[in-house]
Amino acid sequence: MSTPVPDKGHAGHHHATPLRRMTARSREEGDRRATPLELFFDLCFVVAVAQAGAQLVHAVAEDHAGTGVVGYLYVFFGVWWAWMNFTWFASAYDCDDVPYRIATFIQISGVLIYAAGVPRAFVDNDWTIAVVGYLVMRVAQTGQWLRAAASEPPGPARRTAVVYAVGLVLCQAAWVALLAAPEDSRRWLFLIVVVGELLVPVIAERDHQTTWHPQHIVERYGLFTLIVLGETMHAATTAVQSALDENDALGELLPIAAGGLLIVFAAWWIYFAVPAHERLVSNRQAFPWGYGHLLIFASAAAVGAGLEVAVEQAVGKAHLPATAAAAAVTIPAAAFFLTVWLLHARHFKRGTAQQLTLPAGALAVLLCTFAGHWAVFTAGLAAAATVAVGVTLAARPPRPAIAGEQLR
Repeated sequence: MSTPVPDKGHAGHHHATPLRRMTARSREEGDRRATPLELFFDLCFVVAVAQAGAQLVHAVAEDHAGTGVVGYLYVFFGVWWAWMNFTWFASAYDCDDVPYRIATFIQISGVLIYAAGVPRAFVDNDWTIAVVGYLVMRVAQTGQWLRAAASEPPGPARRTAVVYAVGLVLCQAAWVALLAAPEDSRRWLFLIVVVGELLVPVIAERDHQTTWHPQHIVERYGLFTLIVLGETMHAATTAVQSALDENDALGELLPIAAGGLLIVFAAWWIYFAVPAHERLVSNRQAFPWGYGHLLIFASAAAVGAGLEVAVEQAVGKAHLPATAAAAAVTIPAAAFFLTVWLLHARHFKRGTAQQLTLPAGALAVLLCTFAGHWAVFTAGLAAAATVAVGVTLAARPPRPAIAGEQLR
């Protein structure tokens, strides 16, 4: 039987140590990077994101935007929260040994089961398969926290790990119980369980903060943002290709494709414009930043769904007016810009002009909703202009302090 070996290295090796003690990693590690296993984990989540986006497209194209958006947010929460649980745990306790990798593979299997259950949950409010997938993920994650607790000496770190494990078990029991609830009450009960899920980290880390690594966390969030934006590009490209195969509508599709590209390019530029890790010094900043990314991820993926809807409307396959199709793109795009500004961009801006650039850009993108068939294209131009203004203002040297200010 293998015995634990001292931790003489960190995650990211080309081969896994058979068994390593799972102690907390240092927040002072230099050059902490995402591992190939973490990247693989993220890529597998694309399947679930794509499923959620496909269902949103179908609902909005059939002019059921209200129920479609609600269902999309419910399904996307499960995707995002499972990713969050893994990411923050890995930042603090990734030991990259064989049991850790196997537990991660089990979680990936749960993600794929969850993705398979997304259509039923979205359309029929049948969460059985999704909850089974979630159960697989949470059993593995609970095992990871219990292993961390067993590796820590008695004290705050062990108590935090135990609270996490207990919280995961209680929340998962609530999800299973939700399946037995009357169908018409599930969506409201869902919100109660969501609140419970969000409170678990707050309670667990009340007296002891896990040793997540700021630069590693920011990189992980950035990589997932890239993956979601990539899925948006893929969805839009597939929609345009399908429309061209079935219709001779190049004139209607080119403005949508060009506008969509500009929006995605601007979204990338805006998200990565500031060093967000510099603000993540404690949980006080980390919790709002980490939780707020639900809106960033969901809105980025929704832009892709909106572009698909705009394409279908342009070729006459969607049963909704042009303004509604445009809103399917402009609303999530504006939400992305505004949320990025709220979470970290505003903390790195100097002066009123820089502070107002992103909110004004979000408003301009929203106003493009009413530009008819040119709405997506003009929204793309507005997004590009927002980036151009932001870059120009950032390049200006700081205003020198006047004598009166120097004496303050």
